[in-house]
Amino acid sequence: MAFKDDILTFEDDKIVTEDDREVMMDWEAPIMEKSAEYICESKGDILEIGFGMGICSDYIQAQGVNSHTIVEIHPQVIEKLKIWAENKSNVIIIEGDWLSSKISDKYDGIFLDTYGDESWNSLKSFAIAVGKIGTKVTYWNSKASEENEHDFDEISFEEVSVSPDSNEYFNSSIYYMPKVVL
Repeated sequence: MAFKDDILTFEDDKIVTEDDREVMMDWEAPIMEKSAEYICESKGDILEIGFGMGICSDYIQAQGVNSHTIVEIHPQVIEKLKIWAENKSNVIIIEGDWLSSKISDKYDGIFLDTYGDESWNSLKSFAIAVGKIGTKVTYWNSKASEENEHDFDEISFEEVSVSPDSNEYFNSSIYYMPKVVL
């Protein structure tokens, strides 16, 4: 079963699937804040793939960006996203899979944090297609190390201290945030 078909439970501090797999947790806030600061340095047009709990979205909005496009595939999350975006005139919502969506704009910053994503290995070619020269890209790095798994040409890593609750996807006190420049 694909993630978009999972039944989700939204708690104050996390999103979980019906079989109790964590999709996102609030301890990720320091990662989301640093990610937003990085991709929004130009204050330009930002592409966020995966809304989740809206943590990174809040940080992106706080940066005063020109436009903020959010791609989300899960119907329950889309409902929450639509409510969150109601009074934000610079937000554009794209419902569906990020790789097969018709994205024709070019972006100054790209952030990808998805769950159960079968298109993960296409990030580099996708980012090059929708990014401008000099676009800043970051993505969820579950490796707890400096690993260039997408083979980006220009990448560095920033260490972010985190205090994760017990979970199935990340259990280190240091998160290595990828910092890509296209």
